[in-house]
Amino acid sequence: MDDDLERPSVSTQPTNDSETREDEDLSSGDEDEGLDWTKLPGVARPVIPKRGEKDYEPIVQGGSGYQQHVLGRARTAMFDALRVPRTISSKGVSYGIWYPDIARVHVTTARGTHFASMGHSVAREDASIKKTLKRLELLPEEALYLVERGSLFCWKTIKPPTLDVSGLDGVEGSPMMVQQVSAEMIGKEDLSSEKYQVYAYLRRLGYVVTRTNPPTPAYPRAAPFEINARVQSLAERIPSVFKSLRVIPSGHSTPLNEKKILTQPPSPYEIFFNVYKPATPFKKTAPPAPDFSIVVVNARTTPIPTLSELTQLFGILPELPPPVPRRRLAFAQQKEQKTNVTIQNNPSPSIASSELSLLQRLIYFIYPARSPIAQVPRPPNPFALLKAGKKLVIIAAVDAGIISFFGFRQGAFEEFPMT
Repeated sequence: MDDDLERPSVSTQPTNDSETREDEDLSSGDEDEGLDWTKLPGVARPVIPKRGEKDYEPIVQGGSGYQQHVLGRARTAMFDALRVPRTISSKGVSYGIWYPDIARVHVTTARGTHFASMGHSVAREDASIKKTLKRLELLPEEALYLVERGSLFCWKTIKPPTLDVSGLDGVEGSPMMVQQVSAEMIGKEDLSSEKYQVYAYLRRLGYVVTRTNPPTPAYPRAAPFEINARVQSLAERIPSVFKSLRVIPSGHSTPLNEKKILTQPPSPYEIFFNVYKPATPFKKTAPPAPDFSIVVVNARTTPIPTLSELTQLFGILPELPPPVPRRRLAFAQQKEQKTNVTIQNNPSPSIASSELSLLQRLIYFIYPARSPIAQVPRPPNPFALLKAGKKLVIIAAVDAGIISFFGFRQGAFEEFPMT
């Protein structure tokens, strides 16, 4: 191999045009190429380049001198980019005061759209004016999430206050760094590092996340679950002959045959978060019924849930509505319902099947939705109901920062004659 490639220059900048062209060939201009941190400016805000394939795979010998030279220069450029101080705009940042005694952050200046789904109003007594006023407060996970993303500048209250910042009315205390905010808020109000990681992950994806159990009476509680009728009562459609043939009792209403331990520790499987889809209309003062219920556990210290633990979770959750049919099927059912309503409002003596011609019967057999004869609504698809289940709970298992979501559903097999 060429000696010049084995002994590269110590300088990290190209010294001639030929070396510049070689470096451009190794740049990550396209999406499917490797990373090149050296293309980042040294003083501007760092921007993570696109990911792509590596130029070569690591080998036991450590690669050639030129490869080590390129890797070292890229590593140095990466550290320089990460070392750039993080800056935020003062026009869009909010300000809050952290009160450790109540584990809340009082938002004195609220800016941005985050507070449409975060924070809650609490009536607190103001000692200076001796009057009860309502103010916006954040839970520890909400405040930590806003601080980490650069949307909230948090101060810590000091008694007595010794620092007053000019231009910020009502902000008295000492400023807090991100590390200090994380150290003080994690562990308060049943917030663990695993629960915050799940909360931050879902918030970054656009979901609205709230507490299932309100920590205080002032925290808004989600609306009661709407227990929809599962298309009449499916159990009523089971003929009595099938019920009489069952020898072994079935159904989730049958109690479990388990031994109760008096000194059994509390189960870690408790619903902690209510999650709403981004498209769900959400009102902070009156939250609707959640789309998902999430349990957060530590994967390294918590075993898989037992049947009794899942039974306790399903006992809290309501029954889910039947799954929405496909678009084509839903359109046909809607058109069929409109036709039935029209027939009922405008009865005609010529709708009897005996008076229809052979061509009309053939047309109505091919297109049943166009038939003038009122039809009974179709029963739901049993396979779709069995697949969706009656109840759903999601368990978020956090393993050293890696989050895995597992969905557990409660079936309804005993409600169908075929089973």
